[in-house]
Amino acid sequence: MISDIAVKIVDSLEGISASEWNRLAGDDPFLRHEFLSAMHETGCASKNTGWLPQFVTLWEGSALRGAVPLYLKSHSYGEYVFDWAWANAYERHGYRYYPKLLSAVPFSPVTGRRLMAERPEYRSMLIGTLLKMAEQGNAETGVSSFHCLFPQEHEAREMEAAGLILRHGVQFHWRNAPGEGYESFEAFLKEMSHDKRKRIRQERNKIHSAGISFKWLSGTEATDAHWRFFIDCYNKTYNEHGSLPYLSLSFFTRLAKSMPENVLLVLALHDGKPVAAAFYLYNAQTLYGRYWGTTQYIPGLHFETCYYQGIEYCIANRMILFEGGAQGEHKLARGFLPVRTWSAHWLAHPQFASAISHHVEQEAHGIDRYLDELNDSSPFRKDISR
Repeated sequence: MISDIAVKIVDSLEGISASEWNRLAGDDPFLRHEFLSAMHETGCASKNTGWLPQFVTLWEGSALRGAVPLYLKSHSYGEYVFDWAWANAYERHGYRYYPKLLSAVPFSPVTGRRLMAERPEYRSMLIGTLLKMAEQGNAETGVSSFHCLFPQEHEAREMEAAGLILRHGVQFHWRNAPGEGYESFEAFLKEMSHDKRKRIRQERNKIHSAGISFKWLSGTEATDAHWRFFIDCYNKTYNEHGSLPYLSLSFFTRLAKSMPENVLLVLALHDGKPVAAAFYLYNAQTLYGRYWGTTQYIPGLHFETCYYQGIEYCIANRMILFEGGAQGEHKLARGFLPVRTWSAHWLAHPQFASAISHHVEQEAHGIDRYLDELNDSSPFRKDISR
């Protein structure tokens, strides 16, 4: 009975058993107790960095029946669904946009469960609790809004039915061949158009001719030296873009120890010495490309380390899907196809809510046209149905 369910807001997962939490998370590595705890306890996503956990949990006695990863945010960094223009509009009109409530996985533009409950009535209860928190927060502490990023489509639709504004985005994902998957990378290439196939072979040949080889390391195989090299590459990538890195060495080494079966580190080697590295997470069906960096510029090394090695890994392990990360039209020419992503938004200020709803509706028409154009530019042969 729904009346037997108690709602608790927690600022830490410390008091929730990993097995209970992971039962709701399923096979999503980004929702695992170990992943989120590493984010919080290493200080990467914490009150001090503008990510104050306010997780919503539903309990039937001592049994966890539902949960939402929720944060009180004081900025919009690390989200990948951009609302800076909304914040600027608030400021220009004399209103505060921050703090705001955000349901998301920090620094992870990955579609997954946000309303972590199997029963529809529990998901409805979670949505109602989120809206109540946003409304009360607006009255008590000036919370401007609630946002849910990268939910599954059915969750987005449930939130839309509750009055939230839906926003669309685009990512590029690689899919293995139906059935048993591709037999080899070359079998995958044979399904691509001639010019795309030729270009990929040229890119890969350049890397081979440069004497670059690759090593795949699981969380248990990667050593402290490997992780120190990776963090140097990761930090260098952020520094070159004029940004501060979000994550720390302690975060990555903790993941390697706490969930090694979900961690993949790809090293690029030249004369046996590492020159680049890429960090992935995965489950049985999906590989998630996350971070990379290199100590020296080598033409084509980024594509090989971040995309082609990931495709090779999926083919070798019969994985269905490879999510290459946020944005990136350049992925289309390398076999990644466009997919629609979702976010849901509630804003307390009625005039801003109306204006943003209109803006998002117009934006959605543009996304529809963009997806049509991308699909018309498919890298696969016209006689191949994808």
